[in-house]
Amino acid sequence: MSEQRGDIGRDLARIAIFAALIVVLGMATIPIPGGVPITAQTLGVMLAGAVLGPRRAPLAVLLVLVLAAIGLPVLAGGRGGLGVFFGPSAGYLIGWIAGALVVGLIVHGGRITWWRTALGTVVGGILVVYLFGIPVTALVLGLDLGPAALASTVFLPGDLLKAGAATALTLALRRAYPPAFGIRTLDQAAPARVA
Repeated sequence: MSEQRGDIGRDLARIAIFAALIVVLGMATIPIPGGVPITAQTLGVMLAGAVLGPRRAPLAVLLVLVLAAIGLPVLAGGRGGLGVFFGPSAGYLIGWIAGALVVGLIVHGGRITWWRTALGTVVGGILVVYLFGIPVTALVLGLDLGPAALASTVFLPGDLLKAGAATALTLALRRAYPPAFGIRTLDQAAPARVA
């Protein structure tokens, strides 16, 4: 029973750490016309999916969105409140949940490799997020889908760099600290001996 509580506690701590990482990565922004700023928060979403996997990563993103909904300044440029869920970036925010899930499914769908991690971050962290974000931006701004999709290409170079960074960071963390992925080392798995 206490081991199960310990696992839940570790999971909650990992979820909170990645939620905090997503918040911190949103502090520096580059405003662009159209109301959807360029931030590094999608890097946090990609890393959450790649490290936490498909069950825990969406919870880290959901925690950030709940904190934003209650008014805490946790989104790009210190934004928060229910209004952000009705603005041009609302679809991207909701897309983070699905994106983190897809990244986790792809990366953790087998042995964690560089190609699986790169594929997961691009498909989940970019494509899925755009599939949610672009239509909502078009709706809120009163644009046709084509021009909204074309305008979103301004994010693509940065998002591809973030996918590369997420891949490199994930693989480095996997080698350096497997417990971040929920993998118990032999020292942790073995009960302590009393001399």
